[in-house]
Amino acid sequence: MKALRRYMSGSDFFQICVTVILFLFFCVELYPILYVISSSFSDPDAVMAGELVLWPIGFTLEGYEFVFQYKEIWMGYANTVLYTVAGTLLNLAVTLPCAYALSREDLVGRGGLMVVFMVTMYVGGGLIPGYLNMKSFGLVNTRLIMIIDGALSVYNMIVARTFFANTIPGELTDAARIDGCSDFGIFSRIVMPLSKAIVAVMGLYYGVGHWNSYFNAMIYLDDRKKYPLQMFLREILLDSKVMNQVNDNVEMTQEQIRILQEAAKSANLVKYCVIIVATLPMMLIYPKLQKFFEKGVMIGSIKG
Repeated sequence: MKALRRYMSGSDFFQICVTVILFLFFCVELYPILYVISSSFSDPDAVMAGELVLWPIGFTLEGYEFVFQYKEIWMGYANTVLYTVAGTLLNLAVTLPCAYALSREDLVGRGGLMVVFMVTMYVGGGLIPGYLNMKSFGLVNTRLIMIIDGALSVYNMIVARTFFANTIPGELTDAARIDGCSDFGIFSRIVMPLSKAIVAVMGLYYGVGHWNSYFNAMIYLDDRKKYPLQMFLREILLDSKVMNQVNDNVEMTQEQIRILQEAAKSANLVKYCVIIVATLPMMLIYPKLQKFFEKGVMIGSIKG
C-alpha cells in the first residue's frame, strides 16, 4: 500500500479507495437481484434445498408459463397500472400547487398552514376511524379509494416547496405579474416548465408508492377483480409457506402431504417469477428518471 502511494497523488489514492468501496457496495446490492432472477429460472427443489448460489440450476420456464396463463395476475397488473397512473397524476395535481402556494412569501398565514400540515405527519386518526370515514363516503370496495387515499404526502410537499422557494426567482414571478399574468398563469406557464426535475422526483416517489401498495387493498377492497398486483403476489408468497404447515401437522395423510408439497413447490417457483414481473417496470423507469431525481433532490435539500 505504501509503495502504491509513492506513485500517485493523495487525490488519486482517495479516488481508488472510494471506487473500491463503492464497487463492494454495488456487489452487495446486485447479488439479491441476481439471486431472484436466477431463482425464477431454476428448479424450485434446488432453490428450496439451498443449492442455488448465483447461476440458475435446472433451467426452466414453467414459472413464467404459469404467470402468463394466470388471469388474476394480469388482472392485478392492469389494476396496478390504473391505480399508479391515475393516483400519481392526482398526487402531482394536489402536491405541486400546494407546495408552490406555500413557497410564496406573500401568502397570508403561511406559517400557520405549515403547522397544520405538519401536525398530520405525527398525529393520525387511526385505522378504524379512517375505515368508517371512507365507508361513510361510499368509497369502500371501490377503485376510487385506491386512487384518492393519500392524495397528498406532507413530506413530498415540503420537498417541493423548498425546491420552488430556492429555485424560482421572485423577480421572475414579479415581472410576470407586472405583465398582467395571473397566479394560475404564473404557475402553469412559468413555474412548471422550470420545474421538470421536481416533477420527475415527485412522480417517481408517488409512482413507486402506488405500485408497491397493498395495505389499502387489504383494508378497503373485498372484490378480487379490483385487487392490485401486490395482493396476488402476497397470496403467492403466503402459499409458499405451506411446507411449514406440512411439517407441523403430523395427522395429515400421505396423499394430503403430497398435495401440499406440490402446492408449495409451485408457489415457490412462481413467486420469484411474479417478483420479476412486478418490479420490472420500476427497474426500467428509474434509470430514465435518475438524472432528474438527483437534481431535484439536491436542489430541494439545499437552502441559499
